[in-house]
Amino acid sequence: MLIYRLLVSLFAPIVALRLLLRRVAGREDARALAERLGAGAGGLGAEKPGAGRPVIWLHAASNGELTSARMLIEGLLRRDPAVRLVITTNTETGRALARFWALPRCHAALAPLDHRLILRRFLARTRPAVLVVVENELWPNRLAACAARAIPVLVVGARMSARSARRWAFLPGLTRNILAAITALSAQDAGSESRFIALGLPPDRLLAVRNLKTAPGTAAPPEAKALRATLPRATTLLAASTHAGEEAPLLAAFAVAHRANPALRLIVAPRHPRRAAEIIALIGRAGLAHGARSQGAVPGDAPVYLADTMGEMALWYALAGVTFVGGSLTDRGGHTPYEPAALGSAILHGPFVSNFDAAYQALDAAGAALPVTSATLTKTLTALAMDPARQSALAEAARRVLAKGADIDPLIDAILAALPDRPAQNTAPQPAATGDPDAIHPE
Repeated sequence: MLIYRLLVSLFAPIVALRLLLRRVAGREDARALAERLGAGAGGLGAEKPGAGRPVIWLHAASNGELTSARMLIEGLLRRDPAVRLVITTNTETGRALARFWALPRCHAALAPLDHRLILRRFLARTRPAVLVVVENELWPNRLAACAARAIPVLVVGARMSARSARRWAFLPGLTRNILAAITALSAQDAGSESRFIALGLPPDRLLAVRNLKTAPGTAAPPEAKALRATLPRATTLLAASTHAGEEAPLLAAFAVAHRANPALRLIVAPRHPRRAAEIIALIGRAGLAHGARSQGAVPGDAPVYLADTMGEMALWYALAGVTFVGGSLTDRGGHTPYEPAALGSAILHGPFVSNFDAAYQALDAAGAALPVTSATLTKTLTALAMDPARQSALAEAARRVLAKGADIDPLIDAILAALPDRPAQNTAPQPAATGDPDAIHPE
């Protein structure tokens, strides 16, 4: 832990300079730097601690993790009408998504950097009663600062791949400190749970295994209905969260399928929209016309639609009869199969799926997803694109396989139980309608 803190202090000036340069270059808004330096909670800490209005600090890395936690957030708001949430993310797109939801009694900000002085400022201004960490955001100083202040830390949807466990094992001292600060942990699968125990997490701190991405309530965005006129599900394919090295073989495979059926359309939604120019060049080399979301193109007018925006993946899943899940054809560990399954899209994936190993094993064992390689991609994609009935059957099978363990009430119970005692109140379920006069708005 000491070495980690020394390294953080050593690199802090460099990080601060980079953040300042991002602000000067217009890559972050005026508030971003202040939030990263611990001012993100605004005036939340102005009320006296005894005011009976506890603050839950919920942190998620970015859009995907935050989206998976939405049902949990709404459940907390319904169950306890006094609770407030500070929602932090590492990215501006994640912060924008939380603000777009406009949930009552919620404040969205960028997460404070993992430096002790910055965390001290953040905690003093925010005064959280509990920290809820989504998935893998286990920052050492952050957890230690909460533990030093007797702030319970609950981790939900925790994921620990075999590769990550091996890395953690190389740093036993740091790992012990991190795990000691965790009050309770709900792993997203049995494999992750066993790896946390092997690394030293006491078994009595375990909550029920739950994967937030399987929680009920996933619905197609309203825009999907209008777009289905130009992007019928049976003839729409999606390359989701792709990385460098994946678009070229996907576009080559689609070009073959498109020649066999010119009605087919492909949505390319890269993990990093900043790669748009690179992907446009690849589309041209594949001999395909395209339109770009960022340029206002009409979906379906061209064979390829570049979804070079953030926060709209649910829309593309809802439109696509077939989804290739990216990060799996090259060794990135693969991205989530839960969202495409929940939104009714058949799943293709490459061989590299260690990030969601248990989920993909269950899907493949049940014949509910189709594994591909660069060599088999064209044949598999073309066959599935021509078979709407099989698309529907695969999508339904995937939904059934991944829907197990969706009850998040035990997680809500554990979080609320971790809050400090305060005056009795009505904790019966309440509607969490937007427009609440007590909503916390960004400064």
